[in-house]
Amino acid sequence: MQKKDQRQVTVAVFGILRFPPEQMHEVLPHLRRLVETTYKSDNCIAYDIAVDPFNPGLIRFSELWPNHESLARHLQAPHIDPWRSVARNCGMLERKFTAYDIAGSREV
Repeated sequence: MQKKDQRQVTVAVFGILRFPPEQMHEVLPHLRRLVETTYKSDNCIAYDIAVDPFNPGLIRFSELWPNHESLARHLQAPHIDPWRSVARNCGMLERKFTAYDIAGSREV
């Protein structure tokens, strides 16, 4: 069981990327590298992705950050540009991400 991160979350990001379904085999290894590097290097609290089982080619993102500065550094990190190139080369069809300011949280 992974230890729960106790840092205060002030920013949540939710988003999607859509690729042609036949390109997912090419996308996923690169996406795994992005997620692993982000966890190691970018001060995120959570950086989770899921392939939508009902919508082929759709990848959902949920991210938790301790502050806007950490998110901004992540977006400029050295591993982001190579990922963006892979995404373009794999025919990314759609990209939508929204950041939300978080005032607090509770279990539901």
